[in-house]
Amino acid sequence: MSLHSIRYFNGNIFTGDSWHNELVITTNYDRIVSVAEQGEAAAEKDLQGNSLVPAFIDLQLYGGNGMLFGEHPSVESLEATVDYSRAGGAKLILPTVATNSNEIVFAAIDAVREYWGRGGSGVAGLHLEGPFLNPAKCGAHDINKMQEPTVSNIRTITEYGRGIVRFMTIAPELFTEEGLEILKEAEIIISAGHSNASYEEAMAAFEKGVSTCTHLFNAMSPLQHRAPGLVGAIMDHSRVMSSIVTDGYHVDPVAIRLAKKIMGDRLFIITDAVTENPEGHYRHRLDGNRYVMPDGTLSGSALTMTSAVNYCIEKVGIDVSEALRMASLYPAKVLGMDKEWGRIAPGYRADALFIL
Repeated sequence: MSLHSIRYFNGNIFTGDSWHNELVITTNYDRIVSVAEQGEAAAEKDLQGNSLVPAFIDLQLYGGNGMLFGEHPSVESLEATVDYSRAGGAKLILPTVATNSNEIVFAAIDAVREYWGRGGSGVAGLHLEGPFLNPAKCGAHDINKMQEPTVSNIRTITEYGRGIVRFMTIAPELFTEEGLEILKEAEIIISAGHSNASYEEAMAAFEKGVSTCTHLFNAMSPLQHRAPGLVGAIMDHSRVMSSIVTDGYHVDPVAIRLAKKIMGDRLFIITDAVTENPEGHYRHRLDGNRYVMPDGTLSGSALTMTSAVNYCIEKVGIDVSEALRMASLYPAKVLGMDKEWGRIAPGYRADALFIL
């Protein structure tokens, strides 16, 4: 074994379960072997009053550092997105493509495949937000690029993207049971979003394999007292999870706080981050601390995962430990990777640490 021990001190250390002032973390190659409050260590790391926490996971962002991967997919724009995410605390991401042509989708699939082939890390797969969305809840998405979820259209994407497309946002009310089965057979995590589903349609979809939802409250049928909609179904279901954008523009802090009280560990953070893009279908323009389309439609955030966590703590009033779990452990659960990511504990990845 190739053991290496580091004593972290002079800071706050959150394991995902508890806080400590000092820990000795021993690793063997890429895995944590032991975590102890005392012990011998080959090296020391002064945290200088900062916090050591489980690294964050961002399941939805489109680009970073001036390169919009979702519109101009390439290994270079993917690397820029990864670098942006890592600087903001996210060491695992799902780069995302909004509704676009199959040509763009296939280029994004190719870029992820090539990135992995070059030894690139930190990308768990691709998130396709579309093209099978409901035009009635299009948000900033290009209606002209949306497709009907026919068996042929679904298979065209899943067959080309097998092993790469990890997560897909769909409008479940437009899908047949066969269509959902194709996505499940391709081992794609199915998320409801940009959807006008009724409460009944949403609950039925959850029982048929839709396991999570995309940016709670945004671009979905709202909760009303005579029509609970997709929002009501999400809150009422006992297992389905949902992402939320915590920048104060996408969702009011009061609504975030209420959703958190109802959903508990089923609610997790995404950035929904974009970057300046003067060309293409998604011409994002920075407007204060958010991005908008040329017509003023809200089109994405300027968040990092760190700033999203801080907003939850400072503006929403969520407990620090819970806000950190919303950015690490809970998205890891969505990916089925919560035995490797989201905690500082034996068996977890040694590189999944972040100094906050």
